[in-house]
Amino acid sequence: MTKRLILAINPGSTSTKIGLFDGKEEVMTRTVRHAIDVTGLTLPEQLPHREQEVRALLEETGIAVNDLTAIVGRGGLLAPMTSGTYTVNDLMREDLTSGRFGMHASNLGGLIASKIGGAEGIPSFIVDPVVVDEMDELARKTGMPEINRRSIFHALNQKAVAKRFAAENGSDYNELNLIVAHLGGGITVGAHAAGRVIDVNNGLDGDGPLAPERAGSIPVGQVVELCYSTRYKESEMKKKIVGQGGLFAHLGTFDAIEIEQRVESGDDEARLLYETMAYRVAQEISKHGATLCGRVDAILLTGGIAYSEWLTEKIKERVTYLAPVHVYPGEDELKALAEGALRVIEKEETARVYEGDTHGTRI
Repeated sequence: MTKRLILAINPGSTSTKIGLFDGKEEVMTRTVRHAIDVTGLTLPEQLPHREQEVRALLEETGIAVNDLTAIVGRGGLLAPMTSGTYTVNDLMREDLTSGRFGMHASNLGGLIASKIGGAEGIPSFIVDPVVVDEMDELARKTGMPEINRRSIFHALNQKAVAKRFAAENGSDYNELNLIVAHLGGGITVGAHAAGRVIDVNNGLDGDGPLAPERAGSIPVGQVVELCYSTRYKESEMKKKIVGQGGLFAHLGTFDAIEIEQRVESGDDEARLLYETMAYRVAQEISKHGATLCGRVDAILLTGGIAYSEWLTEKIKERVTYLAPVHVYPGEDELKALAEGALRVIEKEETARVYEGDTHGTRI
């Protein structure tokens, strides 16, 4: 049987996760902890080092680049786009390198894939980056003309889990109405209607439920007062929203396992805050019952914190009236990337072309 070797690359801030798949079957996964400190380098400066470490791992495992069928990288901050698998083209490389839409380690995914595959003519792709934008216009508008809601969410994992649920139940994702909640350091809850995420909270900018490291939606007037109180600089306020907000701000940790242990040991404050997070997630899920006009086939809970039965049970208690709840703990991003590339290889989907800012820069 012909091998369909797919290399998947998911860069993080201080490491790079690498997976090799033969079709859907995992051959190898590895997390490379970088030999040098990359945190002080710009993303373009990091690229040669990260590329070399991926090449070294391939050499170590006896895989030649020309043995690969495709290389797929985690999609970074780009212009808003429709869900799918995209070929890495010149415009995408330019936007990922310049950081026109933002700088994040995930920008390096498509760049590394393109660098390694380019010389050998191996196709390079990205799949469902965080800027997937399929929102209805109704969902964008706010009470301030200067501000529209933005679609920035855990698109890769939400889409992969939704398609997995559909396949397991003999259904077509494009014919289902689902509510998918990704529970991690940030939390996003999306309303999936017939294959499109028509509404979702922007977990990066403080929209939605409080999360382990993110404040979530909070009264705007009080935030304005805090901003003008001179107590905090702009950079400090941003950290209070993302990075040092949420459970961390109250409990001094964003480790959900540690927090749950504190709950079990009788820490009343930890219990109140952990249950508050479940309460807010349930509210966000319930809101999308209205988004989908009450026609919800299933609610899916995923992400690293979905391993917590205590938390998922608290959420279930409040939302099972809407639809059956299914739990898919974890986020197998490397496999999701490989499956996106495989759908193109097997002609189940056509690779999309990145066209950049065609919507007047919504983000």
